[in-house]
Amino acid sequence: MISRYGIFCKVIELTSFTKVAKQIGYSQSAISQTIKSLEQELGVILIDRKKDGITLTSDGKEFLPYLQSIYRAECALKQKQKELTGLENSIIRIGTFTSVSRNILPQLMKQFKKIYPGVNFILKQGDYTSIQKWVQTEIVDFGFVNSNAVKGIKVEILYEDELLAVLPPNHSLIEYKSISLKQLASEPFILLDEGDYSVITNAFQKINQTPQIEYEVYDDYSILAMVRQGLGVSAMYSLVLNGFEKGLQIRPIKEKPMRPVALAWKNEHTMSLASRRFMDFIKSFFLKNKQCL
Repeated sequence: MISRYGIFCKVIELTSFTKVAKQIGYSQSAISQTIKSLEQELGVILIDRKKDGITLTSDGKEFLPYLQSIYRAECALKQKQKELTGLENSIIRIGTFTSVSRNILPQLMKQFKKIYPGVNFILKQGDYTSIQKWVQTEIVDFGFVNSNAVKGIKVEILYEDELLAVLPPNHSLIEYKSISLKQLASEPFILLDEGDYSVITNAFQKINQTPQIEYEVYDDYSILAMVRQGLGVSAMYSLVLNGFEKGLQIRPIKEKPMRPVALAWKNEHTMSLASRRFMDFIKSFFLKNKQCL
């Protein structure tokens, strides 16, 4: 459908009722009636109809830039509606950490792009503290966090990720089927830097144990490489370890320290349509696949 303003602009552009009618699939009389309706609305004659063609009246020349402006605005509105419906050229900005960006997001982004191929993603990786700040300042649209580590933003828990003991291949503790936090605390320990909130540090504190921290490292996979070299033991999340067990000995921790992984956002109502839809897509995925995680 094209508005009367659009029809008027096309008539002026093509200087012919007949050409416009043919182009947009209307009858010539319908084009003529539309122009008359617009003239009645404005209370002026816009077009001087002659046998050798059409020309703008003096009033028509005065109104032309305003009617063109309305038509351009209508076209822009329709284009934006089209973009939002198909999420064309939309950018979704997400704050995340290693296990999510490696094990969770790739498959979800792939599935979402099958539905909305025009969507693009920006992943910003950090710790829980950084991600909370990015959400609050809207540097990202939403983020993945440890729900216990953030405040002042909205969160919804998706799943829990268990910490497991990670040992070098020939370590003395591998004879145990599960390992206690007290046993880990007595070994040279490589601590995963999780920002201001550390699940394993809190777990040690709860049982009044102080680990022998030899190294504090931000990158999960650097820690795994260090453990393989016998530089110490560590505690890593199960999703991080998935597919990287070679050259390591993995054991459950008796106390079962957990990280509740949650979506975090500031205001869903002011979030872009693309981000809202992807966030709902993520929630739906975890609702359907809770038993698999």
